[in-house]
Amino acid sequence: MSVLVDANTRLLVQGITGKSGSFHASACKEYGTQVVAGVTPARGGEKFENTVPIFDTVAEAVSATRANASMIFVPPEFAGDAILEAADAGIQLIVAITEGIPVMDMMRVRHALEEYSCVLIGPNCPGIITPGACKIGIMPGYIHRPGHIGVVSRSGTLTYEAVWQITSRGLGQSTCIGVGGDPIHGLTLQKAVEYLHADPDTHAIVMIGEIGGSEEEEAAEYIRARVKKPVVSFIAGATAPPGRRMGHAGAIISGGKGTAQAKIEALQKAGVRVAKTLNDIGEEVMKALGK
Repeated sequence: MSVLVDANTRLLVQGITGKSGSFHASACKEYGTQVVAGVTPARGGEKFENTVPIFDTVAEAVSATRANASMIFVPPEFAGDAILEAADAGIQLIVAITEGIPVMDMMRVRHALEEYSCVLIGPNCPGIITPGACKIGIMPGYIHRPGHIGVVSRSGTLTYEAVWQITSRGLGQSTCIGVGGDPIHGLTLQKAVEYLHADPDTHAIVMIGEIGGSEEEEAAEYIRARVKKPVVSFIAGATAPPGRRMGHAGAIISGGKGTAQAKIEALQKAGVRVAKTLNDIGEEVMKALGK
């Protein structure tokens, strides 16, 4: 089993002819992901790496290739419309890698997506990977290995660190999801935890949060009420000064809310093992599994 992506996922890449799009499309393809189409307006009829057909629109790509997932590398000013174009074409999983999409655009997109059944991951995220089966995003594939630990995080870099610690201890991952660090994004930490909890192949969950917002507290409440699997967490930004954005646009303490301590306390009350430092994540996973 896996969450959201597997070996049958058929991926199209919006912005496949750009520098970042082409580089990461190639990396996903090399990993084994079925990259079936690319989309770049006015480039329809060309081929990427001599094998992947390029189309002018997502609708044309879906009709010709039965693509069911999209990875977006469109510039920020056009990325909101690219997300909606994918949803209109019937894409079920949209992974928006693009960073810097205007907040007003994302407010419009999130409202519009309420009319669709698709799942949006991102924007400003590393993507999603089911090790050994499908990689949609910019994460280094080699650090992952198939296993039973689900990972969800607001930070791409911290996701990679947690994954490497898990892999180094001889364990592996079921599915790893980077939800993104922007204040307005698609898939939330809680919803990702729901997916991982429902997956029988996921035996434990690692959730990495950070200061700002309330997603960690909401996930903690869900974990307290519903989750029976071991959960390990780490909250980044404990030493960040209030009122100053740290790294991600959503990582800011405002009005006394969104502090690391508040999140840690909520998670501990939910029975979550909270790692004191980033380096402790792997060890806490081992303890949670009784190893």
